[in-house]
Amino acid sequence: MVEITIRGAGIFGLSVAWACVRRGAAVQVIDPFGPASGSSGGIVGALAPHVPEKWSAKKAFQLDSLLMAERFWHEVEAIGGAKSGYARKGRLQPILNDRGVELAHRRAETAQELWQENAVWQVLQAKDADWAPASPTGWLIYDSLSALIHPRQACTALVMALQAKGVTIQAEAPDQGQVLWATGVAGLTDMSARYDRVVGAGEKGQAALLAHDARGLPQLFADGVHIIPHSDGTVAVGSTTERYFDNADQTDTQLDDVIAKARSAVPALASAQVIDRWAGLRPRSHSRAPMLGAWPDRPGHFIANGGFKIGFGMAPKISEVMADLLLDGSDAVPDGFRVTDNL
Repeated sequence: MVEITIRGAGIFGLSVAWACVRRGAAVQVIDPFGPASGSSGGIVGALAPHVPEKWSAKKAFQLDSLLMAERFWHEVEAIGGAKSGYARKGRLQPILNDRGVELAHRRAETAQELWQENAVWQVLQAKDADWAPASPTGWLIYDSLSALIHPRQACTALVMALQAKGVTIQAEAPDQGQVLWATGVAGLTDMSARYDRVVGAGEKGQAALLAHDARGLPQLFADGVHIIPHSDGTVAVGSTTERYFDNADQTDTQLDDVIAKARSAVPALASAQVIDRWAGLRPRSHSRAPMLGAWPDRPGHFIANGGFKIGFGMAPKISEVMADLLLDGSDAVPDGFRVTDNL
């Protein structure tokens, strides 16, 4: 008997399906467009924390999820036999001015308190870094909490792990049991129409993949651009954030600007060939936080949506919280993440 129906095979749908299957539940996953057909099929994959200050439930949730990620993805890889591209190699960021240097040192102190022994936030001299962005002050921030993943590979790894447990992705099937809606932008659009208010929307992002082998090195963040050295010998750069656009799935000169910024920040990328260009819509809830929990006026139906830019980083923790809710009725969704926060 199918106990859980999950509609949507992006990162939220697949990871919740995996958490439920691991606990012995019978699960069916339905997506008419196939796995990772939306923003989960992107190429960047920066799993980066919020700055360690002004602590909140959202930041604590994210910290838990980032610390869970290594075990989560290694288990998925071991069961399914496919690589996710996950690696926790940290992140380097340039410090732009003297005030930024002072602020970075203060955050190093608060990181010790908030992250404890799980990760560090350090101020380093740029000359001590082998792979680093240009820094006008000569100083960099390094944090060891940041990790990276290859979104497409990670979704494939989850599909393979689910298949190893007897779960395949179906184009359509009747709902059975509890139903989780993890349908991304389409789901937010449908909910906005249902409630006659903006529950959430899609924001366009553009990114590129460059042929440069920097595998094993930290990710970089410079001039608003993520620079991600994937384990397959490519470097992803991105991304734009566009609320207004004409073509959701087409790249344009805004991506050219992102590539130019990445090359300016990291001279090693100056002649790297662009081998892929990606554009797509990312689901942003009205509250900007992930939207999780029971659907208020639809008994037996639940929602996991609004991953926006942090879906892959939040997925390990979200999968466990939603599995608790679906299978045991245990509600550990933090304030600010609830569906009702957006209605």
